Amino acid sequence: MAVRSRRTSARQMVAALGALAHETRLAAYRLMVEAGPAGVPAGLIAERLGIPPSSLTFHLQQLLHAGLVTQRRQSRQIIYAADFAAMNGLMNFLTANCCGRDTVICAPLRDPVPAVAPGSGRRSA
Repeated sequence: MAVRSRRTSARQMVAALGALAHETRLAAYRLMVEAGPAGVPAGLIAERLGIPPSSLTFHLQQLLHAGLVTQRRQSRQIIYAADFAAMNGLMNFLTANCCGRDTVICAPLRDPVPAVAPGSGRRSA
């Protein structure tokens, strides 16, 4: 049973990493993380990323299918939010055996990573 659980977990992690391995999805996900549990309306995500809503829908569905985000309807808007438990699970999976479990080396970074705007190749401040 433990082996099956490990395989399932590995499949989930591969799906999550695959979903994040696209510039637009990663940028959208980072916006949701910045917004916190309240989430962000899909229209605002599209506006901030400068992409058509139809394209954004495809990318958000990939993140939703990978279990990285949640969605809820609020009046006429669909609000997307990062699933922080899933994000923490992914980070724990990636660092489970980090450097012989040295907590100093594997401690989370405190300094924020500068955002990269999709398609620009430049970091924003």
